[in-house]
Amino acid sequence: MNGASREALASARERLDALTDNTSVDAAKLAGELAAVTALLDREVSLRRVVTDPAQSGEAKAELAGRLLGGQVGGETLDLVSGMVRSRWSQSRDLVDALEELAATADLTAAQRAGALDNVEDEVFRFGRIVSSSTELRAALTDRAASASAKSELLRSLLGGKANAVTERLVIRLVTHPRGRSLEAGLESLSKLAAERRDRMVATVTSAVPLSDVQKARLGAVLAKLYGRQMHLNLDVDPEVLGGISVRVGDEVIDGTIADRLAEASRRMAG
Repeated sequence: MNGASREALASARERLDALTDNTSVDAAKLAGELAAVTALLDREVSLRRVVTDPAQSGEAKAELAGRLLGGQVGGETLDLVSGMVRSRWSQSRDLVDALEELAATADLTAAQRAGALDNVEDEVFRFGRIVSSSTELRAALTDRAASASAKSELLRSLLGGKANAVTERLVIRLVTHPRGRSLEAGLESLSKLAAERRDRMVATVTSAVPLSDVQKARLGAVLAKLYGRQMHLNLDVDPEVLGGISVRVGDEVIDGTIADRLAEASRRMAG
């Protein structure tokens, strides 16, 4: 991507991260809806051109997206897509590429929340090795005469019950909607996204009330400096903590809640 598209994609990534920082957002559902929008805009060339037309105002394009997608996708997906069509794109295809990337990232986020991201990354890699070693399988998966349903069925027979559900969804989407890429290039792209996701450490933050954007930015910066790596914040609100925040990074817990301090005071008094 060039110029405007790079900036638009960077903004879209930030908005996706902001959405998925909230653990109440269903990342897998978000991924499925973004994938559906990707397929729609990939198929409908004239529509894609309209929503990326620089001569149209961003608000007009967002209103069009709302009319088309309202009631078809959730509010989070609609907000994300509306923000993307408001942005400027160097080429109309860049918007579809960005939506596809965000759909995959949302699915990888779902795997990360479940503690399965490493498995998904490994499964995508191993599937690529299997494909490269079997000309018959590769031919079946890339056969233009074969229907998407037939390819999906073949993949489910290969991966169902053996691979993570996220791996299965990612591979099926790639195979049934290659969008001009080779299978190898698509799998390499998925592996890269998974690796980038894995390199971000995850902190689960529990607070009595939602944190402001300033508080989230400050906490993320402090944790990144403390751990020496970029930090992804999964946010949860629990009124029972009374005040302060509790942060869990892996097996380490940094508890600064009032509830924890009261419990500690009670233990000291009992002792």
